Amino acid sequence: MSRQAAAPVWDPVQYGAFGDHRARPFDELLARVDLTAPAHIADLGCGSGELTARLARRWPDASIEALDASPEMIDAARAHAIPGRLAFTVGDLTRWRPRRPVDLIISNAVLHWIPGHTDLLPRWTADLTPGGRLAFQVPGNHDAPSHALLRELCQAPRWRHRLGGLAPQRPVLDPQGYLDLLTRHGCEVDAWETTYIQVLQGDDPVLEWVKGTTLRPILTALDTGEAHDFLNAYGALLRQAYPPGPYGTAFPFRRVFVIAGRAGP
Repeated sequence: MSRQAAAPVWDPVQYGAFGDHRARPFDELLARVDLTAPAHIADLGCGSGELTARLARRWPDASIEALDASPEMIDAARAHAIPGRLAFTVGDLTRWRPRRPVDLIISNAVLHWIPGHTDLLPRWTADLTPGGRLAFQVPGNHDAPSHALLRELCQAPRWRHRLGGLAPQRPVLDPQGYLDLLTRHGCEVDAWETTYIQVLQGDDPVLEWVKGTTLRPILTALDTGEAHDFLNAYGALLRQAYPPGPYGTAFPFRRVFVIAGRAGP
């Protein structure tokens, strides 16, 4: 019997490791958003707020509401709040509705955590102003060794009864899947994918990477001793799959990007 997933406990410090690598897809997504002066922006799944602050710097006259399901992340994010202009709130993205139409909805590396997220996207685009944009990116690396090995380990005899239901599956579409979905709902869509060959430094860097993201539900489900044993076993598998080179450890990472827009007035 697999254990029902508890809400993962997030660690803003661990998530912030390799911050430059994590920020690059956000910046490249944002660079393709062709809005001059959006008045109202929503950042759905804002995490610890550093990237939301970039929205405030790019559009200094915009009002920004930022939402995340993790109290730990929002506690960290509130250091970036701007009274009257940028506010951070704990909330459920599946229940979010704006108080008024939004010029830009951005969601960075979040939707793969939400079962059935494809049902949210048409609703969010309906909440856009004419000419508004929905922009999101999601990891598309669920067939990579990092995830395949994790699924295998979670099904091993020692862990199956605790972790069998927590292993990462394939929760996202490919770019054409999002294109097909959103064009059926009247959007113009720019969808693409990029595989970053990330060069990570340090000891067991791929393990350190996934400890900030993919492993959060698993670490939440285990006690300290179990987590130690699990990380030792998983780390050994990752070292074989991603051996270090003289320059560091190469960790290929595929991401899927989408910008969907409603027609202007």
